[in-house]
Amino acid sequence: METNGPVMSRQEGEKTHQSSASTRYGSVADSISAPEPEETTTVISSERAYVTVAILCYVNLINYMDRYTIAGVLLSIQNFFEIKDSMSGLLQTVFICSFIVLAPIFGYLGDRYNRKLIMIGGLTVWVAMTLTSSFVTKSYFWLLVLFRALVGTGEASYSTIAPTIIGDLFSGTKRTIMISAFYIFIPVGSGLGYIIGSYVASATGDWRWALRLNPILGSFGLLLLAVFCPNPSRGASEAHGGNRMQHTSYLEDIKYLLKNKSFVWSSLGVTAMAFLTGALAFWTPIFLDRAQINQGIQPPCTAEPCNTTNSYVFGGLTVVTGILGVSLGSTISRRLRDRVPNADPLICAVGMLSSAPCFFAAIILASTSVPATYVFIGIGEILISLNWSILADILLYVVVPTRRATAEALQIMVCHLLGDAGSPYLIGTISDALRSQLNTHEWKFRSLEYSFLLCPFVGVLGGLFFLMTAVYITKDRKEAELLATGVCVPVQANP
Repeated sequence: METNGPVMSRQEGEKTHQSSASTRYGSVADSISAPEPEETTTVISSERAYVTVAILCYVNLINYMDRYTIAGVLLSIQNFFEIKDSMSGLLQTVFICSFIVLAPIFGYLGDRYNRKLIMIGGLTVWVAMTLTSSFVTKSYFWLLVLFRALVGTGEASYSTIAPTIIGDLFSGTKRTIMISAFYIFIPVGSGLGYIIGSYVASATGDWRWALRLNPILGSFGLLLLAVFCPNPSRGASEAHGGNRMQHTSYLEDIKYLLKNKSFVWSSLGVTAMAFLTGALAFWTPIFLDRAQINQGIQPPCTAEPCNTTNSYVFGGLTVVTGILGVSLGSTISRRLRDRVPNADPLICAVGMLSSAPCFFAAIILASTSVPATYVFIGIGEILISLNWSILADILLYVVVPTRRATAEALQIMVCHLLGDAGSPYLIGTISDALRSQLNTHEWKFRSLEYSFLLCPFVGVLGGLFFLMTAVYITKDRKEAELLATGVCVPVQANP
């Protein structure tokens, strides 16, 4: 079903349920519950739905700008605090770790309570902590680490819940398009984080001003979210004949998701993708700086402001390739989906498997030709960006509406815990270990180059996980559609 007009939405109470006899779908015992009183209904116009997506896209843009502003001014931060690669990587790791801890909590709340208020609360903390972190002085690096960890509060609330709201405003092809629009701002925001962060740091001569811009832009997004965004009823875009869906316990939700093979394998694929992109996004600008220093193209940075050319170029490349990749992936998905039922995970697999040799070539060529490195990075980023919107759409159509926030949270927890929570720190630690006795400019470059070589192999592993997803996705999608319409799917005994 495709939503072409207004979406009927009910004001959220503590629970949603099915009118008349409500089915506790997917639970251990598919029992029939007694009917509960009807909830008040409201109408969300198509215009308001589009405005909501635009606001969510804007906040997503600022979200990812903030996440990679640190990477854009990393060389300045290293010089200011006099820290090594491992401690630099810790800035990203602690942020992701808080993300991991809080995502399941927000997923649980997002499936049961007012999602708009949860996002507003989380984003308020994000704005406050990001601004506060910009005032940390030289002798208090541990405070910067602490504040970056607390920034994860806002991002955990928003990233977990926002896609589920879009899923409840649209269905079918329109949902694919809206999800694509939302996820296209991941690479765009990431790239702008490098560019704007580097520009503000260079213009002001102080890297801390780069951190102060995002809270200002985030406050505007917070206001828009509070005033204009609705809190649509869960499953509103997929309701058939007035069906209302009842919540099951959190334990039953987790059991359901762990038995959903498409969700499990795609989450492992996302984890490999997060490891790869997290490491590359954090370390690429400084890696290319060291490559140019090693080749004698530019001198080492000894005083503020440091040369941020590579942050500009890499940021611009990330924006362009992200837009191309997400748009191309979404277009291919829409054209193949009706003819090839498992097209989505196959596209993701091709993207991951094809990007791995591109990144390998980029790493090897950095010692002799930085322009050639940029070419292969660009091709690799286009290929890996094919997956962003498709992965979100996969989760929305293989998981029933009242378990989507929990699914988003669980996937976020796993992919960050095993992916980009550790990859920047791991790459930095390996780099430090390799040059422990040789702290020359050449070995600063070589150590990071050798540690980077881990990433393409993880990319191949991710491609294999998506191939496994393709095996199960048709069956799991059909089951989710039946459950969303109130049809009980028999629980098959394990052999």
